[in-house]
Formats: sequence, C-alpha cells, structure tokens
Amino acid sequence: MLTNGQMLTVSDHNRSFIDMTYVYPVVSRRAGGVSVGINLNPNNACNWHCAYCQVPGLVRGAAPEIDLPQLARELAGFLEELIHGHFMDEHVPPEARVIRDIAFSGNGEPTGCRNFVEIVERVVAIRDAAGLEAVPIRLITNGSLVDRPGVQEALKVLAAAGGEVWFKLDAGTEADIARINGVDIKPQAHGRRLALCASLCPTWVQTCLFGWDGVQPTKAFMDAYLALLKSIDTKALRGVHLYGVARQSFQPEAVHLQRLQPEEIECIAKRLKDEGLTVTVSP
Repeated sequence: MLTNGQMLTVSDHNRSFIDMTYVYPVVSRRAGGVSVGINLNPNNACNWHCAYCQVPGLVRGAAPEIDLPQLARELAGFLEELIHGHFMDEHVPPEARVIRDIAFSGNGEPTGCRNFVEIVERVVAIRDAAGLEAVPIRLITNGSLVDRPGVQEALKVLAAAGGEVWFKLDAGTEADIARINGVDIKPQAHGRRLALCASLCPTWVQTCLFGWDGVQPTKAFMDAYLALLKSIDTKALRGVHLYGVARQSFQPEAVHLQRLQPEEIECIAKRLKDEGLTVTVSP
C-alpha cells in the first residue's frame, strides 16, 4: 500500500503518499489530525484555475468516470489500516494520530462527477460500517455546480450523515475572482450558490489569503469580500475558515503570491469577528 517511509506533514499533501487512485491521507492543519482524502479528479482536471492551487499539471475540465467499486475497496481498506494497522504509528506524528474527517478534496472540483450522489452515499455507508459514524464527511468545493439538482441531492445526503461543506469564496469582485480563481463569474451569482448550499447542508466559507506582488489584501478588497458575504444571511453559515498559502502553488501565477504573516491574517479575522462571524485561522 505504501510507496515510501516518510512521515505525513501539514506542508506536504502529496496525493501519491499511498499507492491508490482515489484515496490518500494528509495531516490537515485546519482539521487538526488525519484527513482521509478522496480524490475524484485523478486526471488533474478542474473547472477553476486558482492561483494558489498545489496540483501540478492542472488542466481545465471535469472529473472522469469514477470506478466506484475500486474507490470503495480503497476507502474500506485504508480505514481498516488506520484503525487496526500500523499506519498511524509509522507515518503520522504523535500529536495528529486521530482520524478527523473524510474529505472530498482532490485535484479538481469533486461535484463535477456524473454520479456524485451515489459516491457520497457509498462513502457514508463505508464510514458507518467501519464504526466511524462520529467522523464527519466534508466536501471541499468551489461551489460552482451547486445549481445542479444532482449536487443538491448529494448535499442533502451529506447533511443527513452529519457532514458539512467548505465552500470557496476568495474575493468579492468579478475582477478579483478572475485574477485569483481564474474564472469569469458574477459575485452575486456565487453568493446565491453559497446561500443555497448553506440551506441544504451545514456550510463553512473557506478563504485563502495572501499577498499579491508584495501587496497584502487592501481595505477595498476586504470591503468587497465582506459585502458579498453579508449579501446572504450569514447566520445560516457555520463560519469562515481563513488560511494562508502554506504549500507551494504549481500554477504560473505562483510568482505573484506571498505568504502573509499570522498577525496579518489575524487582523482580517478580527474584522470578520466584529461583524458577528465565527472565524478560524490557519496561517
């Protein structure tokens, strides 16, 4: 199963740490332990192109056809190894030896899978069969496909299983979204998708913060971001995850990015908290 004897770290989310197509482990700084990742985009295809994306060879496109029986075997087998095998002792730092979540978070947008709802249902069943009902299943998504009925059905399944969504929102203007996420979308339309997502499943906003060509997020940038966030009922949200660029981007835009100091992100977090939002910070 294993391809090397390395220890997992928060700075290395190598999808090939174990020799599987769809399942991979990481130590997540935001989740605070082992996150069992499910990669539904092994073709490195995504409908967005975020400047900070750590996927090498990222291409535009959709998720491929998923071999669901193989995914199920990989997930059930790896959960068995985590619970009863030696993986934790041999590859996970002592302070992180707990399964924090199972996360749809791979090399592209997971909700683009044709049979996404069936995949979610199978993952829930495998988690429960392993006796991990208390471990949340998280969908980490750019939210662009929430309008699709099949995605909405999957969100309902996820909610019924005690899961949650981490919904990407990095900027509040059309120009900044295009610069950061590489897509041409209307901010208000994305805000409506966020509101819809939050109505179907417990939802956190996830926002990546960084300097661009040496300039940290300006007041005008944050004003627009906060205005978009407040255009929906923020009481429907669990809160906001703010995080920095802790790992290397493999996109051409990486030359523009600089990591913010923890106190710079904390200053932004304070502004959001002053607006009544729950905020977590992972510099």
